[in-house]
Amino acid sequence: MKMKGIVSAVVLLFTGLLLGAILVSGFGLVRPGYADVKLGADNPPVTFNADASSFGQAFIETAEQVTPSIVQITVVSERGENPHGEFFFFPFKDMPKEQKGSGSGIIISEDGYIITNNHVVENANKVTVGMYDKRRFDATVIGTDPLTDLAVIKIDANNLPAVFLGNSDELKVGQWVMAIGNPLSLSSTVTAGIVSAIGRGQLGLIKDSYGVENFIQTDAAINPGNSGGALVDLSGAVVGVNSAIATSGTGTYIGYGFAIPINLAKAVAKDLIAHGEVSRGYIGINIGEVDDAIAKSLGMDRPRGIIIQGVLEDGAASQSDLRAGDVILEIDGREVNAPNQLQSYVAAQTAGTTITLKIFRDGEYLDRKVTLKSRDEDAKIEPAADKKDENNSNKKDLKIATFEEIGLTVKNLSDKDTRDFNVESGVLITEVKPFSKAEDQRLFAGLVITEADKKEISDVTDFSNIIDEKRGSAMLLKVIDNQGNTRFVGIEVPE
Repeated sequence: MKMKGIVSAVVLLFTGLLLGAILVSGFGLVRPGYADVKLGADNPPVTFNADASSFGQAFIETAEQVTPSIVQITVVSERGENPHGEFFFFPFKDMPKEQKGSGSGIIISEDGYIITNNHVVENANKVTVGMYDKRRFDATVIGTDPLTDLAVIKIDANNLPAVFLGNSDELKVGQWVMAIGNPLSLSSTVTAGIVSAIGRGQLGLIKDSYGVENFIQTDAAINPGNSGGALVDLSGAVVGVNSAIATSGTGTYIGYGFAIPINLAKAVAKDLIAHGEVSRGYIGINIGEVDDAIAKSLGMDRPRGIIIQGVLEDGAASQSDLRAGDVILEIDGREVNAPNQLQSYVAAQTAGTTITLKIFRDGEYLDRKVTLKSRDEDAKIEPAADKKDENNSNKKDLKIATFEEIGLTVKNLSDKDTRDFNVESGVLITEVKPFSKAEDQRLFAGLVITEADKKEISDVTDFSNIIDEKRGSAMLLKVIDNQGNTRFVGIEVPE
């Protein structure tokens, strides 16, 4: 009996322990108190030092201080071609006579002046501005400048939070920036990234030969509706006006956006406010980039500067001893190595301003002063060759030559060619070999070569002789298209 009692006691004890464990562990019949619930680790895996904390705080403070100065712009405009087509891509189909669009703007004065993009307010019948504090105002378009895609509008208000306008000339690649605007109707949106590139041109956004494309490129996300918003540095200074994005056709951001430098925007805004239009000065030249082949053909130590392709008759340059073939190295002491750098600087100057150019010509460095003139719509590029006696009726037999080493085939000009191109001499390019040196330098069939190595050429024989002389080096070609546009091309001639 005694043993039986002991066994019973052990069984009861074991059963009690088992039931207690089950109750506590798995069936939810016994839960911990709220205060006893513990989630996650005790400490974050990374501890910010003072520098990291200050860096993060800079984003927060910049967003807080600048966002109230960025407005949302709503526009009702005449229906026509998509006004945003070159900047953002939208499916504008089956739309009514009027269309509604939106963008952003930057308050640049306490009394209501706001800068935005021209393509935001172009052809507007009605412009409405929505403030950060939810107030709304009707706005008046003060002036627009399609050549820079900038515009200024005005609302009737005072004591507005005007932004601080920085110095875009001091902007560096890799610098942190923030884009503030109203993308996709999402008001007061802030994105961050770095400056990916500066001086970005040849994007084809402004369809005018006088258009100024000198964009800041950033990977801060910019989307439709951001147009006219601010690109700011971490001090809260506005360094650019957001204008366009790279897109695959969806109309949304795929990695890069572009902003107009604020120094250019300031100059345009002042002119628009003071005069209602931009009183811009022009040098009166056609320009191109100096590549390695052009540099070698001119005897330069390295590719730099921009080459004058042509001089406008009666333009400012024609009165200051600037010539086609000169290379501009500096403007008012600033180095220029791309056409849009020169265009951007000149675009910020008014007609009547005198600038100083440092040029390279025939191995010499020269200074030339140019007094800028207003744009003359009737100005013409100088002829590709000097005019000769109108009665000169030299006739050349059709003769063709192929230069395999550079991938170029040319022929003598016919009488019809001389009339069509308005030239007296030269050779016509009839074929350019794919992947050749000629194709690399953007030569193509249908151009006339009027000069080689700064010498006029009369026919294929002249051209062939010059090529023979330049073997193992580079030569400079002057070409003209059937629209009368001239440019210089450098090309290396193998031994």
